[in-house]
Amino acid sequence: MPLAPANQSQLVRSSQKDEYYRTSLRNNANEAFQTLAGSKRWLDWRREIELLSDLAYYGLTTFSGYQTLGEEYVNIVQVDPTKRQIPSWARRGLFVFCHAYFPYLLGKVLVCLENELEGGQESRSGVGRRQAASGLWSLESWLRRWMLRAVGLLSESQRKACLPAVFVLQQSLTLLHRLHVALFYISGSFYHLSKRAAGISYLRVTGPNSDDGTIRSTYRLLGAVSLLQLLITVCLQLNNFRQRQRARQEWKLYRNLSPQRTQSLRSRVSRCILCLEERRHSTSTPCGHLFCWECITEWCNTKAECPLCREKFQPHRLVYLRNYS
Repeated sequence: MPLAPANQSQLVRSSQKDEYYRTSLRNNANEAFQTLAGSKRWLDWRREIELLSDLAYYGLTTFSGYQTLGEEYVNIVQVDPTKRQIPSWARRGLFVFCHAYFPYLLGKVLVCLENELEGGQESRSGVGRRQAASGLWSLESWLRRWMLRAVGLLSESQRKACLPAVFVLQQSLTLLHRLHVALFYISGSFYHLSKRAAGISYLRVTGPNSDDGTIRSTYRLLGAVSLLQLLITVCLQLNNFRQRQRARQEWKLYRNLSPQRTQSLRSRVSRCILCLEERRHSTSTPCGHLFCWECITEWCNTKAECPLCREKFQPHRLVYLRNYS
């Protein structure tokens, strides 16, 4: 039986099924690590645990030459650009690297770079505390030290110029992903950027489908609508970027007006019970307990409850306290 190229609906269903099993594996690994090591260490290593879970999933399936659970669910197989054989181990390894490890590494680099450009001396003092907590051998500590040296070579004006560029790069990555999905709807190949980079496409094992033409036409229409929506989003993003830059300048001006008051307030800041450090970007739960914004949002990704009193609540009910004193 001749094999035909997989259509868009099969690739989307396969990806959704893989995402379901990846999420299940991540949640189980996070829960086990949190039970064994405690909440504080889990918050420090949550992203690394998710990375190891993804590497385990794709290492046992794609890299080993087997179908993923999603591919098996819709009866599709991976092929190289010749459409005659399965991808080589090098192509499969490149896909696993680009799909699992590269987004993790890129996210770490951009976050560290943005923190160093924004923080100045205050951020550098916090780097030492975080390095002591996470260990000098961790990837995050190594990236922070490298970024600290790199940013230290820049003048103040160069830092101010680089900070908007980092924000634009972060937004551009999201827009690039949406553009790629829209092009996938139109062309019907390479649902993920990682598969495009590795040259991995799909053939369906099942027989010819009489609705294949209708499915492809429908997805082409969806792709055209997605491109129009993306164009509108880019215009809105440019407007939001200008507003954010203006608000940031006004906040820096206000903060510099009363340095003595800022120092006195900083000395009275309480500690967050999740990271055991001075509370940053104080956030209140519906029950009134205060935590760091990053700590409580990371916590709510796994357990939608207050770490102190165990009151259940939805994450959207968290209140970020601006100008809290």
